[in-house]
Amino acid sequence: MTFDRRVKIAPSILSADFADFGREIRAIEDQGADWVHVDVMDNHFVPNLTFGPPAVKAFRRHVTTVMDVHLMIAPVDPSIDAYAEAGADILTAHVEAGPHIHRTLQAIRGAGMKAGVALNPGTPAEAVAHLLDLADLVCVMTVNPGFGGQKFIDMTGKIRALREMIGDREVHIEVDGGVDPDTAPRVVAAGADVLVAGSAVFRGGSVDVPEVYGSNIAAIRAATDAA
Repeated sequence: MTFDRRVKIAPSILSADFADFGREIRAIEDQGADWVHVDVMDNHFVPNLTFGPPAVKAFRRHVTTVMDVHLMIAPVDPSIDAYAEAGADILTAHVEAGPHIHRTLQAIRGAGMKAGVALNPGTPAEAVAHLLDLADLVCVMTVNPGFGGQKFIDMTGKIRALREMIGDREVHIEVDGGVDPDTAPRVVAAGADVLVAGSAVFRGGSVDVPEVYGSNIAAIRAATDAA
């Protein structure tokens, strides 16, 4: 992965057709997705249960861009090697998920992946101030994690603070939750460069009508270009 700050759109397959993930992944990539975002939830750290390493490994066969795996699980460390083997390009852990986040980020990089750290809405930007030399991505949650389709929580002040803290480091700022053509320009103007969008990409489309995905992605991209 070559680092650049161009805005990237990362559809969350949590909003895809669970019975047809292979074609869904190929459809969003064909329609302009930059990354593929995979939300892993454990029904413990968050109130939902989604994918484990075998499912992520199955998705990998269809992903030709970047597989961005967001762990909403606790503990994280025992699962790192399994997600590396499954083929994650980026593995993101929550700063709230355990007491030794430095060790977690070191282990993610040590397993050959890019390391991300995520912040819940109630966690301040300062929580990652001493992690930025170990991180390749900071994920700002703009909903409380656990479910798709939630209303956007304004975290633009946090994004601006992170953008200033990051400086010239090669660290992406990702925003996850409630991203659509209305909210995307606000977070990009604040400093975000990776936009996770679930329902805003998949709404109204299907693998049989994939051009709707393309229109939805294009609408988000056009809104960010205007910002």
